[in-house]
Amino acid sequence: MAEGAADRRRRPALTWVLFGLLVLQALGGIAGGAALAARPNGDLLKMPLSYIEDSPFHDYRIPGLLLLLVLGVFPLAVAIGLLQRRQWAWFGAFAVGCGLIIFELVEYGVIGYNVQQPVWGTIGALIALVSLAPSVQGDCGLRWGKRV
Repeated sequence: MAEGAADRRRRPALTWVLFGLLVLQALGGIAGGAALAARPNGDLLKMPLSYIEDSPFHDYRIPGLLLLLVLGVFPLAVAIGLLQRRQWAWFGAFAVGCGLIIFELVEYGVIGYNVQQPVWGTIGALIALVSLAPSVQGDCGLRWGKRV
């Protein structure tokens, strides 16, 4: 099949679901990370510094930058790669999902429970699970991580 024809083939519904979840995560990561990096005292998000007093950070600048880049910009790049049917995009999506779950677990350990943690953790689990769907991998030219 010619490359142009492959680009025009219909995308599986799960690819669109994954794309939407990645964009949602990217928007949340960019907004939250930018807010924490811009105001490292946590005022913009109403997060007191007492949340991180037992952590290695004295303010939210480094956690904010990590959130911005790792869970904001990276998921956006993965979403674009998914639309371009890049083979690395399925693995990148799985990494975003797992990274988000880990981030929420660490956040819980550092600051305690917050109602957003199970929401974002569930989004992370959905991203990871949907990225493993054979139809999503096939849309990226893979079958269980191997080129088709």
